[in-house]
Amino acid sequence: MPGSAGYNIPTRARLDLATAERELQIARDDLHCNAVRLIGLEVDRLVQVAQRALALGLEVWLSPALWGRPPDETLHYDVSAAERAEELRQQHPDRFVLVLGSELTLFIQGIMPGGDFAARTREAFTRIKAGDRSANDRLNDFLGRASTAVRGVYHGPLTYASLIWEDVDWARFDLIGVDHYRDARIKDRYVEMLQPLLTLGKPVINTEFGMRTYRGAESDGTLGFGVADQKRVGLHHLPLVGRFVRERLNGDYVRDEAMQARELTETLTILDAAGVDGAFVAEFVTAGAMFSLKPRYDLDMNAFALVKSYRHGKGTTYPDMNWEPKKSFHAVANYYAAH
Repeated sequence: MPGSAGYNIPTRARLDLATAERELQIARDDLHCNAVRLIGLEVDRLVQVAQRALALGLEVWLSPALWGRPPDETLHYDVSAAERAEELRQQHPDRFVLVLGSELTLFIQGIMPGGDFAARTREAFTRIKAGDRSANDRLNDFLGRASTAVRGVYHGPLTYASLIWEDVDWARFDLIGVDHYRDARIKDRYVEMLQPLLTLGKPVINTEFGMRTYRGAESDGTLGFGVADQKRVGLHHLPLVGRFVRERLNGDYVRDEAMQARELTETLTILDAAGVDGAFVAEFVTAGAMFSLKPRYDLDMNAFALVKSYRHGKGTTYPDMNWEPKKSFHAVANYYAAH
């Protein structure tokens, strides 16, 4: 199973290409990745980082993402991004995949009712419990229109990063992508949920999975939403007021890097044994989730990242970087090196 890692471009307010290239180099040489999934809103930024990754010999899964907008606007964005993707694909035809959206039942307006991601998520689970699968028809209608339009300008491998419970018409895609986290609520049927996809005769890639870094994250059932104090996070990002509100966790938690490392390698082992063709660990760095010695303000405990970011200063393993590898970095690196 190929070694790969997610690399989320919007985690930094300003794109520093030298830093991005250095991190990609570390992902290739020390984490032993052969592919990266690049996710972000600003296509120009994605393309610039993708060019660096391709130049380093990495396979790129480009994932332009317009979150929370209506279908027609999203479709226009997808086609525009696909035009840029085709330019990259022509230069590196054997190392490029375009991801046509991610978890759109929740991240696009009009498929699931609700004014924002949280509301759509609540509505989705209510409907699933009631046996209402009508959102799948709306999802496949959009994916049908979008894939046809995108293939008009992009001529390489195409996939979609689905939720495990989205019933996607995979005939439209070259590869099957699924964001599949081993959350406590589904651990006993984690592989079972993949089986219908593994029988379709196409490569199956886990396009996103990860584990947070606080004790109990593997068993408390809040993996998808985390433990940040969302009110304070929202206030922190407001103009002016935000300078006086410090982000923090919503309770008292204990840092547990060993658990994160163990869970990631266990999941990689399980996916490999199940016959999955590849997996992207989420994520290499979450630059906005700063590490702190004060547990209540240690936002890295809420992060999936393989490295902990410092607000001030540099790391010791990589003195040119403002982060330090966590135990999960070394565990994933060892797994990828051996497989």
